[in-house]
Amino acid sequence: MLEQILCIDDDPITLMLCKKVISKSQISHEIITAQNGEEALHHFNTLKYHKNKDNKKPELIFLDLNMPVMGGWEFLDHFTSPDYAEFNSANVIVLSSTIDPEDLAKAKKYPIIIDFLSKPITQPMLEYLKKKIDL
Repeated sequence: MLEQILCIDDDPITLMLCKKVISKSQISHEIITAQNGEEALHHFNTLKYHKNKDNKKPELIFLDLNMPVMGGWEFLDHFTSPDYAEFNSANVIVLSSTIDPEDLAKAKKYPIIIDFLSKPITQPMLEYLKKKIDL
């Protein structure tokens, strides 16, 4: 079981669904959310500068691509930079409403992305991911 999963999406209904489905699957002890890439980076900056007592950090990230403020690609560009190297052990699953072949090709350029799946998140999807990441 994972300690923590981070869901990054600008749609509150998608975030609520993610939390419900993930909680039900018992794949993680804790699910946290961010409404865009900037908010997610702020979370990692907080972890970096204010080491939390239990030292919890997301082990899996569900990432939407199209968001206001900072989208998924921009988040990945920052997150995969040396500034966030201590968090790059997290696996990223792109969870998008459209599966554009260009986005699929772009995703292959980021070794941190382990899969590209279509919204919404489902129980069978999580079962598939459990096997993929050996849980």
